[in-house]
Amino acid sequence: MAELVFFSGTMDCGKSTLALQLDHNHAARGRGGVVFTRNDRAGVDVLSSRLGLRHPASEVTDTTDFWDDVVQRRTRGERVDYLVCDEAQFYTTTQVEQLAALVDEMGVDVFAFGITADFRTRLFPGSARLIELADRVEVLQVMSLCWCGARATHNARTVRGIMVVEGEQVVVGDTDAAAEVGYEVLCRRHHMRRMTVAAARATSSAPDTLPFPLED
Repeated sequence: MAELVFFSGTMDCGKSTLALQLDHNHAARGRGGVVFTRNDRAGVDVLSSRLGLRHPASEVTDTTDFWDDVVQRRTRGERVDYLVCDEAQFYTTTQVEQLAALVDEMGVDVFAFGITADFRTRLFPGSARLIELADRVEVLQVMSLCWCGARATHNARTVRGIMVVEGEQVVVGDTDAAAEVGYEVLCRRHHMRRMTVAAARATSSAPDTLPFPLED
């Protein structure tokens, strides 16, 4: 039976790498699939991973209709058994509902990959709808690490090296610290403190102190 599966996690946890591996495994068994992505760091019409892997992909825009796309492909004689949908947090709620309809009405497996929450710790609309509709939500087990060594659970945005918590929800950037707009993964503690690795280096190298004086 076909499924809608949402693989979620922070940046640097291997989502795109897993998406490419999953596509390879299914294609190797003779299944026909289509790879979709949106706002990939490497550009348009490509799915890339931070390990350097790249694969051609169909670029998703606000006008993309997944139902019509699959119907047209099958009408042309293409075999479409599954969809790999990377950067699914950027999809609209309507597009997520189209993906669910493809699973239920056409028996197409849909494997969606995306970040759950934005730099403000707010759910992306696409991710929220996927959580609501998915048959399964899989949290990737490869841990992203905060600069302190703890498990990273939040994505931080920096502008010219300074962490920000306001602005447009979708701004494409990268993890390069020198970038105008950059992103960094942090544990909740340091996200709440707005302490990126650059901020930590700028302060004392001494361990964090308690917010109150110790008493004898």
